Amino acid sequence: MVTEQRYPEYCVERDVLDEEQLEEVAQRRIPSNKFLLKDHLKKSLSCSAQRLRRSVVSCLPVLSWLPGYSIRDCALGDLISGISVGIMNLPQGMAYALLASVPPIFGLYTSFYPVLVYFMFGTSRHISIGTFAVISIMVGSVTENLAPDRDFLINGTNATGEVDVAARDAYRVNVAATTSLLGGILQVLLGLVRFGFVATYLSEPLVRGYTTAATVHVVTSQLKYLFGVAPRRFSGPLSLAYTLIDICCLLPETNVAILVVGVISLVALISVKELNSVYSHKLLLPIPIELIVIVAATLISFHADLPSRFDVDVVGEVPSGMKPPSVPDISIFMEVLGDAFAIAIVSYAINMSLGKTFAVKHGYKVDSNQELVALGLSNVAGGLFQCFSVTSSVSRSLIQESTGGRTQVAGAISALVVLIAVLKLGPLFEKLPKAVLSTIVFVNLKGTFTQCQDIPMLWRSSKPDLLVWLVTLVSTLLLNLDLGLITSIAFALLTFIFRTQQPKYSVLGWLPGTDIYLDIDTYDQVNTVPGITIFRSSSTIYFANAELYLEALQEKSGVDFLKRLTHKRKLVAKLRRQKKRDEREAREDAKKQRKVLNSRSGTLFSVERVMGQWEKRDRWEDENGGMQEGGICEQADGVKMEDGVVSGQMNFGYQDGEILDESTLNRSNSISAEVTAGSPGLSPLDTHSVILDLSTTSFIDTVTIKTLKNIFHNFGEIDVDVYMAACQSCVVEQLERGGFFSHSLPKGRLFATVHDAVLHCLWRSGQSTLPAYVPDVACSTKL
Repeated sequence: MVTEQRYPEYCVERDVLDEEQLEEVAQRRIPSNKFLLKDHLKKSLSCSAQRLRRSVVSCLPVLSWLPGYSIRDCALGDLISGISVGIMNLPQGMAYALLASVPPIFGLYTSFYPVLVYFMFGTSRHISIGTFAVISIMVGSVTENLAPDRDFLINGTNATGEVDVAARDAYRVNVAATTSLLGGILQVLLGLVRFGFVATYLSEPLVRGYTTAATVHVVTSQLKYLFGVAPRRFSGPLSLAYTLIDICCLLPETNVAILVVGVISLVALISVKELNSVYSHKLLLPIPIELIVIVAATLISFHADLPSRFDVDVVGEVPSGMKPPSVPDISIFMEVLGDAFAIAIVSYAINMSLGKTFAVKHGYKVDSNQELVALGLSNVAGGLFQCFSVTSSVSRSLIQESTGGRTQVAGAISALVVLIAVLKLGPLFEKLPKAVLSTIVFVNLKGTFTQCQDIPMLWRSSKPDLLVWLVTLVSTLLLNLDLGLITSIAFALLTFIFRTQQPKYSVLGWLPGTDIYLDIDTYDQVNTVPGITIFRSSSTIYFANAELYLEALQEKSGVDFLKRLTHKRKLVAKLRRQKKRDEREAREDAKKQRKVLNSRSGTLFSVERVMGQWEKRDRWEDENGGMQEGGICEQADGVKMEDGVVSGQMNFGYQDGEILDESTLNRSNSISAEVTAGSPGLSPLDTHSVILDLSTTSFIDTVTIKTLKNIFHNFGEIDVDVYMAACQSCVVEQLERGGFFSHSLPKGRLFATVHDAVLHCLWRSGQSTLPAYVPDVACSTKL
């Protein structure tokens, strides 16, 4: 019999703590707002042997692991992995060069130089840097936009329709190298300013939706090689649709020989790759079917003379050897700036997502900023050696990791394999049909197409993420790769803002026997505390949702203070009008009663206030026409005069220049009670305290501070006390800097926990305990 494990109980007995008492007990440190440039520079420029070593190792991560490289443990795995990846690099490099609209040899260059640079500066041990389909197609859109075929027509006319291919390809290589160089510079600069967090704005649904849409662009761009047609080049929004329509119109002109070569290659690739997948646990190395297909297709094309007999489009001249470094055309920097930045961000996002996946699996850390610098330096070096932009490849990285690769030594070995091919085997691929390279692209995009399975998963888990995925897919398909990326990022940010504007607002109740407060709509065993409303938002409060927070507070608490304040103001306005009428009537009566001529004696009585009492004095007119005053005729609250001129109470209530009669004073004293207890059209107010649980608030702005002040002020006017609880220390500091606390709003309104605030409210309302279902609760409580 298995007994259920129970957690240990605990008991805490302490005083209720507001913010002032908490700071005193916990000895809060006062943050210094002083920033001394001198001290900062001194700290930054100070140098020691240990700090110098850390700086060198952080700049060159290879020095942190290469000196301790274990030949016994790692060498064999890295060797097998490097050879496998290098063999894959040969066909993929040439195939993806077609996507970038440059000659295939430059795809091999791109699989060599950047890999060596990343070997020295990268922090991931398993990713394979080099060509990648999505990045290649983005580069291809730039090269074809800036170097279209129509700009390289022979004799400058459309009469012959012939294109100067050599001049066109040379300029496209220059454009691709310039884009790589500029993108690399941007990545290095962003890495140096610690801007690696930029990849966090590219969420996984966004990246996967974008790569899926880019895959459709890749496939569309390769259809012309598979069918042997020459569609027109379209750019801008809806270019994908126009290209597909044009290809469909050209299908009757399909070159059957090219289609047969492509279909046979496609069947062979898919079949063997499925066998590799099924029997991966039995095979030491996966069958290099891509290389086998390339060799076989090249031999068949050469011996059957396919280019001449059947007009099969082949790779053409492939020079052997390496090219010296050269600075690309920097005069077109401004023309490719936007595309270079988009390529830099997308390539970094793909690189980091793949690098973090392997880092979590194998238990090491990938430095996001150093990865940005390493990828940037790889692209800068590639731009100088006429390469196009690179990132990590999913398929090659999986092969590098699954075949035993443990370090980037495997990447260096794969680069050596490519170098051997470039130096010795390059000319052998001149008769290779381009349709075979296209089929290699198709097959390697299978994993990307499977990302469509994200749709049902996201539907079950997160519909906003599904919306981001779909909008990214549609916008990239319709608006092209550059505008689609911008649109998808903007939409993803809008969804974030919308979700923070629509958080879940809840009223909390007390879980009996604990100091825990939970949502009363979610839990059945929690009880509301009578007279106290505990309000919480699921997200932070800032300018975008501050007004919504105020509205939700009114709705959840059942206290419509705006309506009650309006009613109170109407009562006050009515009182003021009544006071003015009473004052005006009193002045008129006083004026009449001060001068009353006694027809018999000629005596004029005056009523004056002397020493807090009302006195009636004799006044008469002397012989010179002046007024004389005698003694007090009568001293009482009432003044009796003959002929009924003045009778009854003579208390006009003069105070500080105002005349307040008894009814006026009664009305003034009863306004607050009337508004609070209820009046015609208003229900009685049961809430005497509101507690704002700010535990979910991570920051506040000036709008939030003003909103909180308004809440305290407005609820205070209808005699409802407002308190705050569970603020983080950074929020308290922001409240202090924003001038929130004052004599009328002391820190005593802020409590360490919600339970402290509840106990204070109960004590303030004259209750020493909670209702009957609550155990002993006092200023010191047992939990």
